[in-house]
Amino acid sequence: MHSAVAAPVQPVSRPRPATADFTLARSRRLAVGLIGPGRVGGTLLDQLRAAQPRLARHLGLLLELRGVAASRRMWLDCDDPELNGRHGGAQIWRPTDLDAFLAHLRGTEGGPVMLIDCSASEAVAARYADWLAEGVHVVTPNKLAASGPLERWQAIARASAQGGGRLRYEATVCAGLPVVQTLRDLIDTGDELYTVEGMCSGTLAWLFNHFDGTRPFSSLLREAHALGYTEPDPRADLSGLDVARKLVILAREAGWPLSLEDVQVESLVPEALAALAPEAFMQQLEALDAPMAARLAQARAAGGVLRHVAHLDREGRASVKLAVLPASHTFAHARGTDNVVQFTTRRYCDNPLTVQGPGAGPEVTAAGVFADLLRIAEALEPRP
Repeated sequence: MHSAVAAPVQPVSRPRPATADFTLARSRRLAVGLIGPGRVGGTLLDQLRAAQPRLARHLGLLLELRGVAASRRMWLDCDDPELNGRHGGAQIWRPTDLDAFLAHLRGTEGGPVMLIDCSASEAVAARYADWLAEGVHVVTPNKLAASGPLERWQAIARASAQGGGRLRYEATVCAGLPVVQTLRDLIDTGDELYTVEGMCSGTLAWLFNHFDGTRPFSSLLREAHALGYTEPDPRADLSGLDVARKLVILAREAGWPLSLEDVQVESLVPEALAALAPEAFMQQLEALDAPMAARLAQARAAGGVLRHVAHLDREGRASVKLAVLPASHTFAHARGTDNVVQFTTRRYCDNPLTVQGPGAGPEVTAAGVFADLLRIAEALEPRP
């Protein structure tokens, strides 16, 4: 790869995409920059490229991918017009500078700009408030903003309300399932949330849907890891912290000032394995087998099943733990990587409102991010 990093970022004029004249006359144009071209971000780029002709024809929406930024380097469309197709193999790249990145996205036209954060970066999440205050739209599956320090999240919310930039984060909870939007609709239409109960980890759902005693837990975990269901270090799933973040996000969506330290989290990682290097941990997974077999035996003795459950009530009690549920419970009948979230509200008090579907995988997560992008784009003013 040849580097060319010294030249300053210059705004460029761009030819209009070839599409029907009537579409161009009423098109909505959106300059897009993607941060974090990993599994989800890369999949999203593929989805955007495949959908662009249809979006232009049927929605009059012209997405202009102007930049892709990774942790150390970035690619700009002024350097490589085929950015969406080969950002990782581009001939020209620059060291990542998010200020320069945003300046390039803005260009000289003054049109709407969207940053899509598919990273898991705390540093990127810390910049949301400034971007939103400047009128930049932000879409993200990054949980660190919405579940991070409450004061920072409140500043982000204020910036979104007052600065003109819109923020959407549906894919932070249960991948592409409409969990956040469903709760938002309930609250916005005057309903009152009583409790949230959910299986919010596709990884842990798959593990406990399959853990029936015929195979050791370590064997199932290795299979889940090989299938790509777990994080590279499965302890990120087994710790329960990721699920706790999702619970905090839902609580805040309902207006409850919950923080991560308020959630009682049961880790499924034995203390002796917690500090090991990832490779060493993977070599000692058998240490999980005896305690998990004992938990399964307890569940069966009670006539129930084991499921990993997040629970929140309006008194502020929040927990994430491995629970024994009756065999008749909705969660006992979930399949595969299904996430299930139940909202008990004033309207849905006798029979909770349930959202269920696949909750893991880059395809569905990227689709959730894409849907958020479209919801913001639909509100843009058409431009000649």
